Amino acid sequence: MRNHRRLVVWQRAHAFAVDVRRAIRQFPRTGYGSLQSQLIRAAESIVFNIVEGCAAGTQLEFARFLDIAIKSTVEVEAELELARDYGVLEPQPWEKLSNEAVEIRKMTCGLRARVRTSLEPGARKTRGK
Repeated sequence: MRNHRRLVVWQRAHAFAVDVRRAIRQFPRTGYGSLQSQLIRAAESIVFNIVEGCAAGTQLEFARFLDIAIKSTVEVEAELELARDYGVLEPQPWEKLSNEAVEIRKMTCGLRARVRTSLEPGARKTRGK
């Protein structure tokens, strides 16, 4: 089992989820509850899937959880864009959060590529600590 806390991508995803929750506090009290809920769920999904992947029994399973985390970054990006276009998320926090979602996705894709490389025949069979 890998220690997820040592992964920089997990650290960034964790901070991102906290930042998303803080950013949605500015939403109006009514009318945007489902968007708020989805944003929180998707941002937390990135974190949770990285953690679950670290606990996976195989590299293949770890890669599958990273795939889900990557998809969640795309979902968050779309939800942030809606919030911006609805006028409930100002351009500056939208840009910061959107850019961070992209960076987390790039980092997660890089980790997934390393995990997949370890699955290739002849690759050294190691697990992160």
